[in-house]
Amino acid sequence: MTRRPVVISAAAVLNALAEDLDDFGRALAAGRSAISAADEHVPSAAHTAAGAFLDGFDLREWAARHLDDEAARTLVRAARRCALPAQTAACVAVRALRAAELDADLLAPTSVLVAGSNLALGYQHRVAVAFEQGRAPQPSHALVHMDIDVVGAVGDATGCRGEGWCLGASAASGTLALIQATRMIRGGDIDRCLVIGPCCELGPAELRALSDAGALAGPDDADPTHVCRPFDTARRGFVPGQGAAAVLLESADSLADRAGSMLARIVGVGVRLDGRRGMDPALPGQISAMRSALADAGLSADSVDYVNAHAAGTRAGDACEAEAIHTVFGTGPLVNSTKELIGHGMGAAGVQETVATVLQLRNGFCHPNPNLTDPCHPGVRFVGPRTVRGDLTTAIKNAVGVSGISAAIVLTTEEAPCGP
Repeated sequence: MTRRPVVISAAAVLNALAEDLDDFGRALAAGRSAISAADEHVPSAAHTAAGAFLDGFDLREWAARHLDDEAARTLVRAARRCALPAQTAACVAVRALRAAELDADLLAPTSVLVAGSNLALGYQHRVAVAFEQGRAPQPSHALVHMDIDVVGAVGDATGCRGEGWCLGASAASGTLALIQATRMIRGGDIDRCLVIGPCCELGPAELRALSDAGALAGPDDADPTHVCRPFDTARRGFVPGQGAAAVLLESADSLADRAGSMLARIVGVGVRLDGRRGMDPALPGQISAMRSALADAGLSADSVDYVNAHAAGTRAGDACEAEAIHTVFGTGPLVNSTKELIGHGMGAAGVQETVATVLQLRNGFCHPNPNLTDPCHPGVRFVGPRTVRGDLTTAIKNAVGVSGISAAIVLTTEEAPCGP
């Protein structure tokens, strides 16, 4: 069976760094960080040093800034009673589809795939506290507490009526969602799919557990902008990042039929399990996922110009990924981590970072990691504190989730297909 080529035709972002693609690209190129102290955003008991937070996000205000009156009313009506994950998902969904300029006949059959699970834990914590204090939840809580409310809000705001569901794979959710959509389009099951990474709202109990487990950077006296240090020997854990992104995938034939424009192609995908439970990374699965994605794309390792790493700034995770990258690529491609600038978006990370990867490929740069001053691996070509400019066409995006999930996708901005 012949595989149908898959393209990215539109995208949108909403995070602490930017609200549109142009601003996001400029912020990345400048190496600007959205990370700040966490003490105004989470209780001290959460033991969280820093994060990138959507300060003062308001659905109506966002809609007024970015949409015409009719579209703004539709969005607000659809999502006003929702929790933050569904509201941010609806925002980026509407923005991406408007950028694609789909007519009603093409919009209606578009499928929706939402990345992540346990998305509204912060909201659920607040409801539980209020309930213990004697305040009953709103009847809408029956729907709002469920992840599937995100799919409903997106459908209500956009009119998409194709297939739709949530896909959970912890921090690998976004990349796995892109992989699943790619496979469905390749196989002819659907023509296009909107993949959305909603803002993941962790609760204080989850933040505290991640801190106590050694994954999240706990409080200290350091400058909060220096806490997140992917691949640096002084790294001590990840910082949370609130943000959402949407990417529209479609078959190349579908794009050509409607005379649309391509942002990039997804030409290779790979997923592997370590076959165990837990938070510790494993080298074989990460190596195998990257090699599987390259084989799927029909490319050799030396064809890759750039690796957008999963690297969150954890001690064990970054060391393992650096060794995996070195094993697969040697010192060839440039390597950076977008999490230093926007924090760890959890289920949304893979979608946000895929958008960041595409922007870097299209604009010929790799964003800096300003806190990377003492690299943990001498055999990897890290970007470091300064932006690197160059002719970049092909990249691999890594993702790693707990309980041994490794995933990778190969992207290219070349017009001609470079895979089977």
